Amino acid sequence: MDNNKILEQLTRIADGLDRLAPAPSIEPDLEGGTAFVWNAEKNVLRPIPRVNYVDMGMLKGIDRVKDILIDNTLRFAKGFPANNALLWGARGMGKSSLVKAAHALVNEDLEDKLALVEIHREDIPSLPDLMQTLQRSDRHVVLFCDDLSFDGDDDTYKSLKTVLDGGLEGRPENVIFYATSNRRHLMRRDMIENERSTAVMPSEAIEEKVSLSDRFGLWLGFHSCSQDEYIDMIRGYVSHYSIPISDEELVKGAIEWTRTRGSRSGRVAWQFVQELAGLTETKLS
Repeated sequence: MDNNKILEQLTRIADGLDRLAPAPSIEPDLEGGTAFVWNAEKNVLRPIPRVNYVDMGMLKGIDRVKDILIDNTLRFAKGFPANNALLWGARGMGKSSLVKAAHALVNEDLEDKLALVEIHREDIPSLPDLMQTLQRSDRHVVLFCDDLSFDGDDDTYKSLKTVLDGGLEGRPENVIFYATSNRRHLMRRDMIENERSTAVMPSEAIEEKVSLSDRFGLWLGFHSCSQDEYIDMIRGYVSHYSIPISDEELVKGAIEWTRTRGSRSGRVAWQFVQELAGLTETKLS
């Protein structure tokens, strides 16, 4: 046989063996900071040099859920039992801000012992690989997914269920999972209702759809704020950033701003303060 043909066949065999070989073990690099983003394509953790934290004291109108999440996070960071947490409810009310603020607050007490790792919604299928990577670290990790939800025929929620606390291995002891969502059961209500109306066994179909949220031991609900809470949020921001404005002007402007937006939330309050700060800087320049 021609030597070139033999070499070609050997190359194909070697390529096939490479594809069959298990992926190399990835050692987690969690020493380069306190916050990271998971890059699923490259299987690496990218450190975030500066996290956009909101000071815990400026998160208004969510005192009860704030205390619960801080306590849960602190217990986990100290090595005590703690629950996965689902922060669900009204948009713009500080769900993701609370997760980041709780992480920062706990690290103030524990000298940056706790790591925060964010995984994007579209990278959920790589979650089992990430979990295996993180469990090889000695550091405690809050694994965070912002705006988590599932639509249509998306069945990646099944793998998420297994990773959270199912399967033989279960969740690694040094990892806890926090997620935020506008939906209590992580799926649109019409999807659940459609299952109820079309399934041969409606109750079983519904159980399959909503059982994912049962994997979270903590359900922390966020609801639309009152006008007083909305104005208190703005007062907190204005005081923190020392923006010169009278309380009468602040209240008048805040109410007018929310009318143009058609809603009240922490996000709307922050956007008003951004506008207020911009106008103030313009006048002073």
